[in-house]
Amino acid sequence: MLTRNSLLLLLWFLVDEGFLSPVQLPLQGRLGKEGPRGLVGPMKNGATGFQRVKRGWVWNQFFVLEEYMGSDPQYVGKLHTDLDKGDSGVKYTLSGEGAGTIFTIDQTTGDIHALRSLDREEKAYYTLRAQAVDIETGRPLEPESEFVIKVQDINDNEPKFLEGPYTGSVPEMSPVGTYVMQVTATDADDPTYGNSARVVYSILHGQPYFSVDPKTGVIRTALPNMDREVKELYHVLIQAKDMGGQLGGLAGTTTVNITLSDVNDNPPRFSKSIFHLRIPESSPVGSAVGRIKAHDLDIGKNAEVEYSIVPGDGGATFDITTNEHNQEGIIVLKKPLDYETKKAYTFKVEASNPHLDPRFHNAGPFKDTATVKVNILDVDEPPVFSKPSYSMDVYEDTPVGIIIGAVTAQDLDVGSSAVRYSIDWKSDLDSYFDIDPVEGTISTNELLDRESIAQHNISIVATKVNNPVLTSKVAVTVHVLDVNEFPPEFAMPYETFVCENAKAGQVIQVISAKDQDLPPTGQKFIFKSPPEDIKNKNFTIRDFGNNTAGIVTRRGGFRRRTQEVYHLAVVMEDSGYPVHSSTGTLSIRVCGCDADGSLLSCNVEAIFLPVGLSTGALIAILLCIVILLVIVVLYVGLRRQKKKETLMTSKEDIRDNVIHYDDEGGGEEDTHAFDMGTLRNPKALKENLTRRDVKPDGGPRARLTPSVQDGADVRDFIHQRLRENDTDGLAPPYDSLATYAYEGDGSVAESLSSIESLAGEGDEDYDYLREWGPRFKTLAGIFGEQDSPTEPTENKL
Repeated sequence: MLTRNSLLLLLWFLVDEGFLSPVQLPLQGRLGKEGPRGLVGPMKNGATGFQRVKRGWVWNQFFVLEEYMGSDPQYVGKLHTDLDKGDSGVKYTLSGEGAGTIFTIDQTTGDIHALRSLDREEKAYYTLRAQAVDIETGRPLEPESEFVIKVQDINDNEPKFLEGPYTGSVPEMSPVGTYVMQVTATDADDPTYGNSARVVYSILHGQPYFSVDPKTGVIRTALPNMDREVKELYHVLIQAKDMGGQLGGLAGTTTVNITLSDVNDNPPRFSKSIFHLRIPESSPVGSAVGRIKAHDLDIGKNAEVEYSIVPGDGGATFDITTNEHNQEGIIVLKKPLDYETKKAYTFKVEASNPHLDPRFHNAGPFKDTATVKVNILDVDEPPVFSKPSYSMDVYEDTPVGIIIGAVTAQDLDVGSSAVRYSIDWKSDLDSYFDIDPVEGTISTNELLDRESIAQHNISIVATKVNNPVLTSKVAVTVHVLDVNEFPPEFAMPYETFVCENAKAGQVIQVISAKDQDLPPTGQKFIFKSPPEDIKNKNFTIRDFGNNTAGIVTRRGGFRRRTQEVYHLAVVMEDSGYPVHSSTGTLSIRVCGCDADGSLLSCNVEAIFLPVGLSTGALIAILLCIVILLVIVVLYVGLRRQKKKETLMTSKEDIRDNVIHYDDEGGGEEDTHAFDMGTLRNPKALKENLTRRDVKPDGGPRARLTPSVQDGADVRDFIHQRLRENDTDGLAPPYDSLATYAYEGDGSVAESLSSIESLAGEGDEDYDYLREWGPRFKTLAGIFGEQDSPTEPTENKL
């Protein structure tokens, strides 16, 4: 490196002193074209102006050494033109990147110097422009020339591992040459110039386990059968050196941490061949009685262990499971222990790996076996009953003090103790039973009633005499047996009916019974007719044999008109001892049914309906009757209306048109729309009038009519009549027209009522109507027809 720099400095010195001159390039040789000519020069014949002159040479590129450490500015090169005669008439100028700050030029000689040290890695080259001008006029002698100053690289940067330190892994027991990882170093020097950036890799620390490729930096295993259980982590130091690894090159290092990953190459192993356990006989089923462990040098899932009990002595009493967190084997009790029965158990436990690697099968089975010995410890236990539960039967109404059964308990421990019995008071709050504390016999203390409580559940407590704290309980069920006390009765109230069109032998009702004595599953009932009702001609009882019976008709043709309700006695017997029976009575109603036997009506009113008619036919008949009544009423009303229209109310007042006023006013309270004084006519009063809007029950009812004289208050008269109508019990419950025999007086036309006519209709002569003209021909014909019923038809109008 030092030699090369010295050669470069010598070369620049020779150029600077003039021993060597820059290569002169003809102008036309630049880029294969004719270069630009100068613009300044004297014209021929002494004329002022410019003419083109040919430039003698130009500089294309200069070099400057980076990292120059000299005290004087570093000489870069020299600019010169053929027009410079050496008389200081030409001035050289410099512009572009770094001109004046990094690079300077001597305006007279054209020498270029670098003012400070340059770094190629910061900037590799600079582009500048130079020009020669007349020092007096300042006019350019030649066109501006562009050139490049390139920073010459030196080996001043060492290789660097930008991603280090590295971490990698490789499975243990891998063969030689197994790929681990690749490392890469970078050099900031110029890769196109010399060997400054050519890097070579090597291992400084980590042999003989790993190797590295000098050119690629790939790390591989170099030693076979590396065992993770022996050494898991390796620190490898990798070096990268430039200059192709030659002497004088710069170097950089990095650390690679390589871990051997685990494979299942080790079987589980018990730390000892026999495990001793001691557990009390009182240990509950399902509890953990001990722990054992087989160690596996592997890690992760390769170190998982499965435990199992080899079939043998303790295989049915104990079980073993694996703790997933620490891979321990937990021995669990499957059955109760009894020191008096068996004092020790011995069995074998096997540990194995569930995840095997086929590469290591030839190394042998990946399992291990150990023996477990369990010693049972004696514990003072409570008394033990001879049965898990007791059941006793007793008849209700059993006398007090009768023994109904007994319980037995004993102490099974060594040196057994006496046992005392008692009843748990919480289970027999009413003290129905008593127990002998020594013998354990149970007797009644109260009279029992099955209908009140059919089953008693009590608890018997057994206590050891030498240790009263140790007790045990047993459940005793006392069934109260039934004594036949109650007779059977109907299961429910029955509503029985028989159709009028029922036939003989038809079942019209199914009945059942209930009894308070026996439970439903033990009941057996018999149904029959009482002796005095065996010859009943209407109904009989048929026992179906399954605690039910049917009511059967013996005849048909039942009629509600003849008899609406029949009563049938039913005798019910139970199967108890002694036999109890009772007699129940069924009320059978006769009802109307359709042809399918569906119920239509059981009402009393239906008796009077025509026999043999259906409901639709009856409705149709009723509709016809209503329609006929409406027609008759309309006909009568039309006839009356026609009579009123044909009668003339007055001889003197004959009009062409008859106007009807049908407005009845606003009711009883409406008395302000007309003058009430016009109704005053005391001459028209009649006594003992009867109501026309209702049909009287008996003869005419006398009504008190106050005497009204001339000038009497008509309001009082009307109010009196209103009170009479309000208190009349025969008045209909709706609004109706009440006719009063008082019309008032003062009418100019006199009375228009036909009631006061002195002459009858037969005495009146209406022939004069014919003389009144054609307009009265119709009236003359009507009244003339009434007068002469025997008159020929052709005379009528």
